[in-house]
Amino acid sequence: MNVAVIAPAQIPARTANTLQVMKMTQAIAELGYGVRLAVPWYSTESASVAVRPATFPELARHYGLQTEFPIDWLIANPNLRRYDFGYRAAGWASRWGAGVVYTRLPQAAAIASGRGQKTILEVHDIPQGRFGPWFFRRFLRGSGAARLVVITRSLAADLASRLGAPADPPFTLIAPDGVDLSRYQDLPGPQAARASLEEFSQRGPRFTAGYTGHLYAGRGVELLLELAGLLPEVDFLLAGGEPGDVARLRGEIQSRGLENVIATGFIPNVDLPRYQAACDALLMPYQKHVAASSGGNIARYLSPMKLFEYLACGRPILSSDLPVFAEVLNPGNSISLPCDDARAWAAALVALQNDPPRRDALGVQARQDAAHYTWEGRARRILAGLEAPHG
Repeated sequence: MNVAVIAPAQIPARTANTLQVMKMTQAIAELGYGVRLAVPWYSTESASVAVRPATFPELARHYGLQTEFPIDWLIANPNLRRYDFGYRAAGWASRWGAGVVYTRLPQAAAIASGRGQKTILEVHDIPQGRFGPWFFRRFLRGSGAARLVVITRSLAADLASRLGAPADPPFTLIAPDGVDLSRYQDLPGPQAARASLEEFSQRGPRFTAGYTGHLYAGRGVELLLELAGLLPEVDFLLAGGEPGDVARLRGEIQSRGLENVIATGFIPNVDLPRYQAACDALLMPYQKHVAASSGGNIARYLSPMKLFEYLACGRPILSSDLPVFAEVLNPGNSISLPCDDARAWAAALVALQNDPPRRDALGVQARQDAAHYTWEGRARRILAGLEAPHG
């Protein structure tokens, strides 16, 4: 069966949605399906949107890929907000002979489903804006609607209650995000990993807590800085962020005189496991209001990729007690803490620092649990049963 994957945005980019699409396309290829990825190519000369097709080696480093797959760059007008791209991509999938269209782009899903093309729509938030709910319902009503993929149970429940989406499998599938488990095999211990990183070349063997990912509002950066002030004997590694956010973070670190905080800026995904392995504990200090790259609050529906990377890394995880995290985390693989109580986080970190057996036990269980969340397993579940004739 041929699977046409339609990207929601241009690549390469540092957004989580493009990383997730690249990982899923690779997983589909590794399962043996014929797969092609369609990506918008904004051909305008404007520097703010201009993009050229990247080579696969460039994309492999940026996204941490091992398996090459075909990518088709479809010209789109940036002023049309991906409507033209959705239409063009649905036609591209039909001409190629795709048995399934798989996308996170509502416009493409509505058009393909309405044409009777077997279509999977993956959703990570309640459809937003004036047309988001309309496109979502158009997808559901189309004769090609084959599967709705959502990342958390809470999102599935809200889609059902607010937009009338079917709640039951096999049409609706709850599929949390995943991890490239093979890239986390045989990682060095924290001290050995730190020795391989330039950022630690002038630092002694100190207990290190880490956070990887964007620095958007609600990710808990303020709590991390407060923790660093409370625990000057602990190093804090913050890896990731857009240039403007990183500049503001470094300015705040300097103004507070925090010599125990390392802000690396963006790290290519191919290098990310080493940075996570350099940590004795990994932190997810999400707050009650979490901004997505689009600006909306996604705290109720979070399934961050860093969660599954942290599990695979085999380090103890300290996480905010947002209800949605209980769909994956539990007392055996993590420590849950109030999202706004820095002193509770500091006490938990000190307790872990002084209790190596507990750190080891949490890390071992985390690693075992990560095996349930591979990208390949996720792709297999999403495509299961769709080889049969539709309808």
